[in-house]
Amino acid sequence: MFKTFVQNEEYAAAVGNREALLAGAKQCLIEKGYARTTARDIAAASGVSLAAIGYHFGSKEALMNQAIYEFVGDWSQEVERALGADGSLDAEPLKRFESIMERTIESFNGPARGMWAAQLELLTPMEQNEELRGFLAKVQRYAADGLAEFFLGVDPARDPEAARTAGSVLHALFIGIIVKWFMDPEQALSARELTEGLRIIAEHMTARSGSGRPDRDGDQERGAATGRAGDLDPAADRGDAVAETDQP
Repeated sequence: MFKTFVQNEEYAAAVGNREALLAGAKQCLIEKGYARTTARDIAAASGVSLAAIGYHFGSKEALMNQAIYEFVGDWSQEVERALGADGSLDAEPLKRFESIMERTIESFNGPARGMWAAQLELLTPMEQNEELRGFLAKVQRYAADGLAEFFLGVDPARDPEAARTAGSVLHALFIGIIVKWFMDPEQALSARELTEGLRIIAEHMTARSGSGRPDRDGDQERGAATGRAGDLDPAADRGDAVAETDQP
């Protein structure tokens, strides 16, 4: 009985050390970023020995990669709770997308900013780091499945191919949104603009007129209603410009 108790205590301590290391790694990534975080930084932040990093994760890089992966899971759970609270969880896909992106963009400039920035840092050493590239390749499918379910409500277990293809597109879109926001927040699109852009793309790719060209009548009506020049026919605009230059 005592032996079992001691073994359970040791197991609990091991699990506690592992979780403490992950928490310390997340803190360091937020405060210092991926490249500037050292193993000693993580050990100090977690209150766990340096040797424990190798014991539980094999390397500092493996620990930080896992910390970033778990951060994304924490983020999705947090956003899902918020969507459930305001009723957006069961909204139609475009509205759901806008609600998710609104909260995500807010987090880009919040306490978790460093974790999003750390994900961009992974892109630079990936080419020379086999361990990192292998890890990122391994989580691609998990990311696609998770995003398909999160944004679209597609169950990966029931429709794995739809989850893989739609989720991979969403993953690529999501990475691009992060890159563009950190590149220039002032020019980055808002959640509403991103949603409107998706709607326009989907409409133009699926709704065709008899001539095989996108039906622009609806676009011009929306342009007149919203005052957005991007919704008008560029060919017509060019014609007007030519007519103006011909005038004496």
